[in-house]
Amino acid sequence: MPEVTKQKMERIAQMWNARGSGLITHMALDIEEVSSAGVRVRMPFNPDFCVDKDQTLLHGGILTALLDSVFGLANFVAIDGVSTMATLDLRVDYLRPAYSRADVIVRAHCFRQTRHIAFDAGSIWFDGHEDAEIARGTASFALTRGETGLFGATTEGKAS
Repeated sequence: MPEVTKQKMERIAQMWNARGSGLITHMALDIEEVSSAGVRVRMPFNPDFCVDKDQTLLHGGILTALLDSVFGLANFVAIDGVSTMATLDLRVDYLRPAYSRADVIVRAHCFRQTRHIAFDAGSIWFDGHEDAEIARGTASFALTRGETGLFGATTEGKAS
């Protein structure tokens, strides 16, 4: 995995914030940690994402969208020269009902990559309850590299 420099992280955060719209923006995600081991992201509690009258049960679709987004971030951190990516497969195992008013934490990492595919794994839990996962997921992504790269790539992985 390439080193995660401060300059690279700033470009990733800038890109992520610039491309964010709709639901992802409404999630108000905060990147807490970036390292060669992966990323950790916090989503503040939002009652709009709850499906019950007491506003304590998070909708499963929110958890799926959250994992998908954080997997994308993990890919940008782990793989140099990626210009775009598309989710090919996303599997989420819901391990328990997501009842809480606490922030949601996601940890994700890209565990394997080929020239055109990235594979990720991650887990979700409520803040303060890392030992009680809510959900766990895996995904694969089609990667596009080259000219329109986010990090100054002008041709197949060569820096400008």
